[in-house]
Amino acid sequence: MAARGGYGQYCGLARALETIGERWALLLVRDLLVGPRRFTDLARGLPRIPSNVLSTRLRELEEAGVIERRLLPRPTGSVVYALTDRGRALEDAVIALGRWGAEALGDPGEGEVITVESMTMALRTTFDRAAARGPRAVFELRMGEVILHATIAGARLEVAPGPAEAADLVIHAGPGLRRLMAGELTPAAAIEGGVVAIEGDPRLLERFAEVFRIGPPRAPRGQPKAEVTRGRSAAARATASTPGDGPRRTRGRSSRG
Repeated sequence: MAARGGYGQYCGLARALETIGERWALLLVRDLLVGPRRFTDLARGLPRIPSNVLSTRLRELEEAGVIERRLLPRPTGSVVYALTDRGRALEDAVIALGRWGAEALGDPGEGEVITVESMTMALRTTFDRAAARGPRAVFELRMGEVILHATIAGARLEVAPGPAEAADLVIHAGPGLRRLMAGELTPAAAIEGGVVAIEGDPRLLERFAEVFRIGPPRAPRGQPKAEVTRGRSAAARATASTPGDGPRRTRGRSSRG
């Protein structure tokens, strides 16, 4: 499907942008990755979107096969919007973009809000599987009216709205939580400075900060980091360093250890 005003490119990326590149479209996908939503739920989660634009985006995404309408069973009987299989296939891309964008977050600007949906995806986005292995833990996060909880079991993460039935650690925080997750504050400094308040074992806040990280994910344990080289492959460098080829030269690096 080539959208009006398309890019004129026979390219998968161009087609993707023509489908989901319109303003608000990816944020609607983000919220629907949390679960099906009514029109009013989507409007409440995106308070700046005009209702006519919301209607247009939903129609466009439905025509593109990204979302579908479902009728909930009685007695509710409400119409909700949900992602199709094609829409759910965007999850990895949304998480990757969220991780990339999180590194540029500063303090919230005027009028910028935090929602249950945005925090749910923020936890999914920053979840570091390599650091998560260990005992099961349940974290309850309270940021004003936004309340959700995250359960870690090995390398698995489940995030759901509302309080936990039995949280191991309750974290009360504001937007300053970003500084803890980005490693700008240690857990002890975050508590001492009033950035967060906790109910539970302070050591669990250390685990929270290790598992939910703003920044590149760690390499899985036991897997060496990929070596970054410029200009030549590792195989070419290995060939160049065989005996009899003379001394190796380095460019732009000091010989100091």
